Amino acid sequence: MSNYKGLLSVVIVNRNSGNMLTECLNSVYGSQLQGEPLVVVVDNGSSDESVQRALKKHPRIHVLASGKNLGFAAAVNCGLPLFRETKYVLLVNTDAFLETRCAQTLLDFLESHPKAGMVGPKLLNPDGTPQTSFEAFPTLATETLNRSLLKRVFPKRYPSKNSVFSSPTLVEGLIGAVVMIRVQAFLDVGGFDEDYFFFLEETDLALRMRKTGWDAYHHPGADAVHLQGATAKKMELESRIEFYRSRYIFFRKHYGSFSTNVVKIVQVASLTINVAFWGLVAAATCGTISNQARRLEVKFGLWRWHLWGCPEGQGLPRN
Repeated sequence: MSNYKGLLSVVIVNRNSGNMLTECLNSVYGSQLQGEPLVVVVDNGSSDESVQRALKKHPRIHVLASGKNLGFAAAVNCGLPLFRETKYVLLVNTDAFLETRCAQTLLDFLESHPKAGMVGPKLLNPDGTPQTSFEAFPTLATETLNRSLLKRVFPKRYPSKNSVFSSPTLVEGLIGAVVMIRVQAFLDVGGFDEDYFFFLEETDLALRMRKTGWDAYHHPGADAVHLQGATAKKMELESRIEFYRSRYIFFRKHYGSFSTNVVKIVQVASLTINVAFWGLVAAATCGTISNQARRLEVKFGLWRWHLWGCPEGQGLPRN
């Protein structure tokens, strides 16, 4: 399939997604597209039968089995020999479901905007309420101050999910649950940076694209439902460790060691306060409130990981 020269490819990274993979594919194949896309599922060492179930329902998909968990960035890059001959690639998380016109709307936009390197839809909760679909690039301000407060005080600089746009809007970074990328722009920057295992790889990609002249857009006329971290919630502490690790990788690559160390110091101080607070709450309630006990467990695990020097051996499994 390396000589496939269609207009659109779809890449879905899967790891033990159960029936969600089939439901995600249902939404892809149910899209009102002018032509059939090349659909690639990169399986990151799943131990369930998610791929087998998906193949029974959608035998036309192309499956790449990595044999282990490569992380999101490396998994997408693995699909490059298949999708590099297409003009656009649509990345869809297994917990995201496209509305029928979503893919075609994004494709039409990229076709008519040659300097757009990527575009993302409006992400929605299952009840139709908005999710965060785009973000300003992480900076010292966003990572050391209250991001929610920044969005309220400086809404133009830090737009939020409550920002209403009537037309496609230039943004800094997109949430990668659903994003369509111009393959030429993807190739221009060398694809995803595989130093990111999970989280912020799409933000890093958007920043590198911007530096080479490609723009990122949010398209409010395209919708997709996102279950928002359904997979990550299964391993909450491990996922949070991975997020912090990606945050520090991003700062080291784009802002240098001084800014990275400042962010680490602020995060350790914040975690110390959180551990102390939730520890007092747990002691006062004798640990009888499960969600508070779980919050303490996660905060304590993150605090300990930082004190141990942010070791590589912890986080999401690599096997």
